[in-house]
Amino acid sequence: MKAWEVVIGIETHAQLSTRAKIFSGSSTAFGAAPNVQANAVDIALPGVLPVLNKGAVECAIRFGLAVGAEIAPRSVFARKNYFYPDLPKGYQISQYELPVVLGGKLAIAVGDGEKVVNLTRAHLEEDAGKSLHEGLGHHFHGRTGIDLNRAGTPLLEIVSEPDMRSAAEAVAYARVLHALVRWIGICDGNMQEGSFRCDANVSVRRVGEAKLGTRREIKNLNSFRFMQQAIEYEVQWQIATLEDGGTIEQATVLFDPGSGETRAMRSKEDAHDYRYFPDPDLLPLLIDRQWVERVGLAMPELPAAKRQRLLADYALSAYDAAFLTSSLELAAYFEATVAAAGRSNAKTCANWLMVDLTARLNKDDLEIGQSPVAAAQLGGLIARIGDGTISTNIARKVFDALWTGDGSSADEIISRHGWQQISDSSALESLIDDVLAANAAMVAEFRAGKERAFNALVGQAMKATRGKANPQQVSELLRKKLA
Repeated sequence: MKAWEVVIGIETHAQLSTRAKIFSGSSTAFGAAPNVQANAVDIALPGVLPVLNKGAVECAIRFGLAVGAEIAPRSVFARKNYFYPDLPKGYQISQYELPVVLGGKLAIAVGDGEKVVNLTRAHLEEDAGKSLHEGLGHHFHGRTGIDLNRAGTPLLEIVSEPDMRSAAEAVAYARVLHALVRWIGICDGNMQEGSFRCDANVSVRRVGEAKLGTRREIKNLNSFRFMQQAIEYEVQWQIATLEDGGTIEQATVLFDPGSGETRAMRSKEDAHDYRYFPDPDLLPLLIDRQWVERVGLAMPELPAAKRQRLLADYALSAYDAAFLTSSLELAAYFEATVAAAGRSNAKTCANWLMVDLTARLNKDDLEIGQSPVAAAQLGGLIARIGDGTISTNIARKVFDALWTGDGSSADEIISRHGWQQISDSSALESLIDDVLAANAAMVAEFRAGKERAFNALVGQAMKATRGKANPQQVSELLRKKLA
């Protein structure tokens, strides 16, 4: 029997980082009391007219440039008609036949290699409101509340081709896309607040078959972990259903994190079910080449280009460069650290960011932009390691002091605590003589061929200087004397 092949496409709704909604001046700030950020346009009072937010269009242009897509010189807004309690107009303004962004590509890591996922389109649309079924208070028990604060929030819906072949590939794609929209500043990527939501279209077919299987769409996956679990369950369910002689019905399904299962919500609609037609209240969106060029000039260096530059300028490994470009903030922090530490210390800077700083940020649940240790402070600390002023062990004590605010610079902390490394050869020779005299048994063990006795002697020497001796010099002098 032929094995099964998984086919996955992802639709992503990225909330755009504009202060106002896409067709009205209402605020998009998160966390306001219900219905205080919904004006006459948002709640569709008679006679109101939508006005397109230029900032939302520029976000779409930025995305199109970032993925190498075509920016349509003319695109059209359409009405997507359906009834839902939190959609006051009875339709959603979206784009259908003529979207603003066409095509594009995203590269994802697959094993030791790379895979290109093709994009179909990205189009602008407004969000609907939100139905609230819990937390309404005992007076409204068993009822549903409607919060229209989100109604009209600008979204960019990014649609991939069905190019992914596993849950792992789908998650890798979603992570790269999430990092990119944050990198270019068009979306804050906050999945808990609904700023970045993914729908996964999943189907299976026999290996070698050209025709796609019937897909089921898993809606509103708001974490990478849930995406992985939901797709893996859905794939197993579809294969088991087909092998038992059943059929797959096209449907929209939801993932239940509690049970780890997907369940059908409704039969999946096709485009004709929404009766799309051009919105008569909105003119076609015209984007000329000069506008695209102006937006392009304001774009940051893109992740792939920055990775290549880090490899060339700082002689980093591919792994280091990939890690340091996982976010724009981290990449900027690294380069600022190197500027303070000196380019010769670039690899040490990368190591400190990837190990010590990242561990401390994770422990305290902080983002890189919230680090108590500024890049210039960390760079100053690494410079003192590089010039031999302090050892790596002492550097970690200095780092702890910087983290807790116990000093404005590494130099200040080192001076105050007297943590300068002892590198004077004559002073170290005298100290090592004392250590050898006091540890005759260890010396005998070393001379009998037990190498670990040497490490113990180094430890005794470091202990005698409270860790302030230069470890490399201690090792060299010890071996010289023991020889």
